[in-house]
Amino acid sequence: MATLESPAANAPWYRELNRDQWRVLKAAFLGWIFDGYEAYALLLVMVPALRQLLPATELPNLASYAGILVAITLLGWAVGGVLAGIAADYFGRKRTMMITILMYAVFSGLTGFAESWMQLAAFRFLTGLGLGGEWATGATLIAESWPRRARSKGQGIMQSAFGWGSLLAAGIWYFVQPVGGESAWRIVFFFGCIPALFVFYIWRHVHESEPWLEKQKERRELQSQRRSGRQLSREEAVIANFTLTAVFGNPALRRLVLLCLVMSISTIIGYWAVATWVPSYVESVARAGGSGNPARWGAIAGLAYNVGAIIGFLAGGFLADLIGRRALLAGFFTGGLLTIPVLYLWARSPEAIVIAAALNGVFTSGQFVWMAIYPPELFPTAVRATAVSLIFNSARFISFLGPLFAGVLITRLGGYSMTAVIFGLIYIPALLVVPFLPETRGKPLPS
Repeated sequence: MATLESPAANAPWYRELNRDQWRVLKAAFLGWIFDGYEAYALLLVMVPALRQLLPATELPNLASYAGILVAITLLGWAVGGVLAGIAADYFGRKRTMMITILMYAVFSGLTGFAESWMQLAAFRFLTGLGLGGEWATGATLIAESWPRRARSKGQGIMQSAFGWGSLLAAGIWYFVQPVGGESAWRIVFFFGCIPALFVFYIWRHVHESEPWLEKQKERRELQSQRRSGRQLSREEAVIANFTLTAVFGNPALRRLVLLCLVMSISTIIGYWAVATWVPSYVESVARAGGSGNPARWGAIAGLAYNVGAIIGFLAGGFLADLIGRRALLAGFFTGGLLTIPVLYLWARSPEAIVIAAALNGVFTSGQFVWMAIYPPELFPTAVRATAVSLIFNSARFISFLGPLFAGVLITRLGGYSMTAVIFGLIYIPALLVVPFLPETRGKPLPS
C-alpha cells in the first residue's frame, strides 16, 4: 500500500492515489456509513420504540428513558472503541475493522427483536461496542496509506459517510414510519444488518497498513532486546511498551491526548446532548401547531440536519489544508456555540426549525471531521490507533452523562430549548484549548 508523495505537485490531489488507496477509503466509508446509520436511527426511533416497550405508568418519564438509551449506547461505544484501538495497534487495522463491523451489524439486527426497554438498552450497548471500534481503524488506515496532500480530503470524505448514513436512516424512517405501524422502528434496525456483507469486501480487497506491519516487526525486535537486558531509549519505549502505557507515560503524548480529549468531550456532548433532540423537538413544535403528522416533520428535520452535516464533513477536509487545522477547529466550535440558540430559541415554526437544523448540522455534526484529520497527525505509528481511539471514544465515558442529564432537564424544565442552550456552552472549553495545540498542516505523519 504505497504512501509515497507524488512528484507531480501541481497535479490534482486525486491523481496521486492508486487503486489500493481508493479501496481503503471505500472500506472505511462503507463501514462508517452504517455507524452513522446506527447512531441516527436510534435518535429517530427511540421515542416510538419506548412508547411501545415502556409500561403505561412510565410514559410520562419517556424523555429520561430516551436519555438512558443514548447514554448506554455511548458507554458501549466508549468501551468498544478503546479496546478496538488497542487491538488495532497489536493485531492490525484491517482485522480489527472487520470484527467491529460484523459486531455492530449482528447486534443491530437483534435490536429489532427487543421485547422490553431493558432488552433494547442491552442490545444498544452491545451495538455500541462495535460502533466505537470501526471509526479509529478506518481513520488510521487512511492516514497511514494516503499521501500527505490528499490525506485530509480522504478523511473528510470518510467522515462524511456518517452524515450519509444518518441521511439514510432518516430516509428509511421517512418511508417506513407511515406504513410500518407501531413496530416500524424494528424494521429500521433490521436494515442495520447489511454491513455484515462488507466484511467480505475488506477481507478480499483491502491490504493491511504497511507502516503498521513495519512497526510491528520493530516492536517485536525491541521487546526481544529488552528481554535480553538492553535499556531502551524513550522513543524506543513508545514502540515496545503496552500502547496505553506508552501514551500516558510519555509527557508530550500525554499532553496531546488530554488537550484533544477536552475538544472531543465538547464535540460529543454537543452532538449527543443537543442534536439528539432535533427530531423530537420539531415533532413537539409541529404537534403544538396542529400538524397531522408530527413524526414526518421529525424525519424532515433529520434529513436537513444531516445534509448540513455532510457539507461540514466535506468542507472540513478541504478547509483543513486551506486555513490550517487550528483555524478549522476554532471555526467549528464557534459555529456550534452560535447556531444552537438559532435552532432552539429563535426558530419557532417547523419550517424554520428545518432550515436552522441544516445550519446547525454543518457545525455540531460536521465538526467531527477534525477527529479524523487531526489526531492521526499527532501520534507515532506504534500507538496511533490507540491514541486516536482514546480521543474519539474515551470522551464518551464522560459525555455519555450528557444525554442522561439532558433527558432529566427536559423533563424538569418542561421543554427542549433551554436544555439545549445550556449544553451548547460545552464548546467554550474546546475553544480555550485550541491555541495550545500544534499546527500539523503540510507535515508528515510521525513515524
